Amino acid sequence: MQPFGEQISGPALWAWRSQAVKQAQTSQIDPAEVDWLLRGLCQLDALSLRLGTLAQVAGVPSQVTLTELAARWKQRVSERVPIQHLVGQTPWRDLTLRVSPAVLIPRPETELIIDIVVAQVAQSPQAEALQQGGWVDLGTGSGAIALGLAQVFPHAEILAVDVSAAALAIARQNAVENRLSDRVQFLQGSWFEPLSTWQGALAGMVSNPPYIPSAIVPTLEPEVANHEPHLALAGGDDGLDAIRQLASTAPDYLQSGGLWLVEHMQGQAADIMALVAATNQFQSIQSVPDLAGCDRFVLAYRR
Repeated sequence: MQPFGEQISGPALWAWRSQAVKQAQTSQIDPAEVDWLLRGLCQLDALSLRLGTLAQVAGVPSQVTLTELAARWKQRVSERVPIQHLVGQTPWRDLTLRVSPAVLIPRPETELIIDIVVAQVAQSPQAEALQQGGWVDLGTGSGAIALGLAQVFPHAEILAVDVSAAALAIARQNAVENRLSDRVQFLQGSWFEPLSTWQGALAGMVSNPPYIPSAIVPTLEPEVANHEPHLALAGGDDGLDAIRQLASTAPDYLQSGGLWLVEHMQGQAADIMALVAATNQFQSIQSVPDLAGCDRFVLAYRR
């Protein structure tokens, strides 16, 4: 995090906020994003914004000048730059994660993947072995899932793989800033490629791979299509290219009883379960919905 090396007067900041909220409403942007930007870049609490007491504060410590703050908000409105990029970080579970155009912004729905892992392992007859085994987050991006696994499985060995060096640099920084750098090993390569020493030994594989049909990616909202890495979004003609590879290759790396779990797009569950079943290497294949009841995850166990 940058130091709060600037001071902005409360009245000036309040006046800017009022104008920015109007711009948000006109531009069909959630007005709450104005306060997200303010709290991300200035030393402010939610109460002073909600009650309007900010207008009486003489000076507010800030990472940027008021001019720079206004310039960043202009990027949000005119270029549809995600608010997370403008702040430089985003909350995810109880972590604060740095983000940039090099990584997919971790979504709230992905938080559930950690809870699914914990629940599945707890009910497994191999629970203790799984909790202390090796777990890999394939396509780690910001490192969110790997760091989440490190929190819930303090005795496991956590591996985080990504083909992008830029993504891994951010993931490593997130591990340091969340005091988990001693718990996660970061490896560069394509999917299982860097894991040759783990063949037949992994307790679990978790992934939020690219799963959007490639032709659809340019049609997504501009915040995604223009500012997030297509490498982390585009999954080929039907969106399942990466998931096919994860299903076909994982049996070589998972131990018997090891967990296979991927996130996917709504409507893909049946096809993914079929391709996992076609390997004849998995059992207990099932679809798990997200909190909104939409099909979001498929899990299976290595025979």
